[in-house]
Amino acid sequence: MAFNPTARQTGLIKAALFVLALVPLARMVYLTVTGQLVEPLEFITRGTGDWTLYFLCFTLAVTPLRKLSKWNWLIKLRRMMGLYMFFYGLLHFMTFLWFDHFFDVQEMWKDVLKRPFITVGFIAFVLLIPLAATSTNAMIKRLGGKRWQWLHRLIYVIAPLAILHFWWMKAGKHNFTQPIIFGVILGALLLMRVYWARGKALSAATAAR
Repeated sequence: MAFNPTARQTGLIKAALFVLALVPLARMVYLTVTGQLVEPLEFITRGTGDWTLYFLCFTLAVTPLRKLSKWNWLIKLRRMMGLYMFFYGLLHFMTFLWFDHFFDVQEMWKDVLKRPFITVGFIAFVLLIPLAATSTNAMIKRLGGKRWQWLHRLIYVIAPLAILHFWWMKAGKHNFTQPIIFGVILGALLLMRVYWARGKALSAATAAR
């Protein structure tokens, strides 16, 4: 059954999602300031990293859900999901720069170049920056639709880098359950996009004959 919310209902859904997306951060802050954590720095670092991956999944899930459900209004939520992905990714990076290196950029660079899992995580974060910076309607008009779309295909590079970062980070403890789950979810979402893109290309080629 099609669900087509009014502009007001869509606004309320976006407002609710905006607040809900801050709940993980509020929980991390609350547990830290109330002293309920044994390892608060590790909890915050892992938590912000996990929620970056969650929002990466949410962002990539919007288009498949829209196509399968025919709820075209879901596309209006994708920008917010993507910005929250960047937000938690930025917090994850800042915890690394702060807790591990006390804002010593030179030492941070040594760590980035020395440890592969940090290298790929840093590359993924850097690639997120232009996506967040060009997320506004003004930037879409300035770049043009096609160039904007090509730029935002960087998400297909970011996704496997994020999984690789997570995999290598968990490899030290031989705990691959979460990386495998995230990898399967992201792999499925990306394969669905490839399938639909291929179908669209074949239809266009057939129509041109």
